[in-house]
Parts: sequence; structure tokens; C-alpha cells
Amino acid sequence: MKKVISKLLVGVLAVSMMVSGCSTAKKLANVDSNAPVAKEEMKVGFIYVGPIGDGGWTYAHNEARLYVEEQLGVQTFYKESVPEGPEVEKVLKDMIDQGANVIFATSFGYMDYVEKVAKQYPHIKFLHCSGYKTADNMSNYFGRMYQARYLSGIVAGMKTQSDTIGYVAAFEIPEVIRGINAFTLGVRSVNPDAKVVVRWTHTWYDPAKEKEAAKALLDEGADVIAQHQDTAGPQQAAEERGVWSVGYNTDMQATAPQAYMTAPIWNWGPYYAQQVQAVMEGTWKSESYWGSMNEEIVRLAPLTAIAPEGSKEKVAEMEGKIKDNSFTVFQGPIKDQNGEVKVEEGQQMTDGEMLSFDWFVEGVVGKIEK
Repeated sequence: MKKVISKLLVGVLAVSMMVSGCSTAKKLANVDSNAPVAKEEMKVGFIYVGPIGDGGWTYAHNEARLYVEEQLGVQTFYKESVPEGPEVEKVLKDMIDQGANVIFATSFGYMDYVEKVAKQYPHIKFLHCSGYKTADNMSNYFGRMYQARYLSGIVAGMKTQSDTIGYVAAFEIPEVIRGINAFTLGVRSVNPDAKVVVRWTHTWYDPAKEKEAAKALLDEGADVIAQHQDTAGPQQAAEERGVWSVGYNTDMQATAPQAYMTAPIWNWGPYYAQQVQAVMEGTWKSESYWGSMNEEIVRLAPLTAIAPEGSKEKVAEMEGKIKDNSFTVFQGPIKDQNGEVKVEEGQQMTDGEMLSFDWFVEGVVGKIEK
């Protein structure tokens, strides 16, 4: 009899859970995803791949988080140093349990996990940085950093004396390849003899490894170091060797004052505030956003006194042309490493082509492992 009662209770419990689950799913499906959210109810979550004190990528995103708090008066919270793996799902769900209405996921490798959780929570807004997937409640966003990269390449190309520039790079993905190519085109626009030597670290955040990669490039004859990494490690290596550097993500002058000349930098704050405001007003829509220098989501940090003579004027000239669309970074003729014309004269690469870059331009020394 006890076994029978036990089985009956289990069956009732299972049915109850199914009904409850269906009821919850139905409620979520029926939620007005564009209903306005009051300021006192708005909570915004941020997921970071590195620590907020990295001085680079994550620091820039966290400064934007603080900007959102200041401008909109809403509550925000964050989780730092989240690996690009299954743990992302748990972090996302934990944030939702804490009441998050909007979540910004700020690393490329988070994309598939964000997409999966977005499908489970249609009433939450998800914004993924640097990816390409979208859903009704999931946007992707980035900036045309290649524009500022090109300008920083001009500075490096005018500064180098050895005609060898080292580039410490994270992963062989289109975002990083695109930046290397834009930088190299900028370098060779003022110094056709210069080459850009790439060394991969296969990390986003590893200060020691980034610094060691820069040292190896300096040992190979580089006298300017550039980077697509999250810390100032490469800048510090350049300063220790008495040469020069171009940073990334933030103005890194304080970390290497005797080496640093400028940096392509991010200005995420206004975009983040705009998106949160749209959710609060009930006007938010999913999109694929790729902002330009005109929108100031990307910038070139002010040139320091170490920058070469004449570079300030040349940068100002080309920045003006980029902003008025009289010059496009990836316009032909452009050759690849083998000297083959990839973009014919008079042609411009499409956004789709730039977003799927898998080849290096002429002047880059390095391999892309596919």
C-alpha cells in the first residue's frame, strides 16, 4: 500500500511540475517584450571576460557601466573573469534571477550561450558584443575600430626606424584579422617599406604572456609594438626596451609613459545608455549595430609628445576623410600577402566581407591558422 501511495504521489507531483512548467513557459511567452520598464525596476547586468582592473577591454566596458548608472540612475551589476564556455549560461541565469531586465555580454566567445539563454527568456533583452547572431530579444553590437586602427598605423609607420613593427594578437578571428589589416594599411600608406609582424597568444587576458610575446617581437627587430590584447603588457615591454608603442581599448599613457604614442579606444557608454533607455521606454528593437568614428563609439586617443613629427597633421587629415566618407580604409587596390589583388582598384569591401576576414594584406608577416 505504501508503494502504491508513493507512486501516486510521485505521479501527482510530476503532473503538477509539468503544469507549473507549462504555466511558467506560457506566462513568459505572453509577456509583452516591449513593455516599458520603470527606472526603479530596471536592472542591468554585464558579463566580462577579464577583470575590471585590466586597464584595457574590460576596464573600458566597466567605465561604460558606470556611465549608465550616472546618466540613467538605474541599478547595474557585473560578473568579471567569466570564461568563454558553459559557465556563461549559469552566469546569465543567475543575473536573471537577480532581476536583470537587460544583459550585456562583452566577449565574442559568449555568443552561442547568449543565444541559447535568450531563447529560454524571451522577456529579457540580451546584447552581445562583437558577434553576429541575433534574435527578437538579442542584438549584436560593435564599432568600426578598423577606422581608428588605420590612423594608429599611420603613427606607427611614421615612427619606426627599423621598418619592423610588432603586433601582439589574441585569436585568429575576423575581428582581430581586420584590425591587423587596417593597421598595416595605415602603416604602409606612409611607409611602404615597413612590415607588421604578428605573434599570436591565443588568450584575451594574460598580462605575462602578452608581455613575453612583445619581448619576442622586439628580439626580432621591432621598434614599435601594437596590440589586440586586453592589458597593457605589450606597452610595458616596449617601455622596458626603450622603444615605442601603440595601445588598444583605452588611453594607456599612464602605464608606459616613455613608450606610448596613442591608441584606438572604445567609448561604449553612450551606446549602452541609449539601449537601456530604449528598453525603459518600450522602444527597444533587436539590431546588428556597427558604429563608426562619426558616432564616437571608436576614437583615436590623443597623440602624445612621443608621436613622430607631422603625424598629428596626417592623422587629422585622414580622420576627416574617413568621417566625410571621402576615404574608406578597405578600398582597392588591396593585395594579400602573396601579392594577389583581392580588392580591385575603385572597389570597396562590403561589410559582409570585412566581417568575415580570413586573409592578411600585403605587408603582414604571420600566418592564420584555420
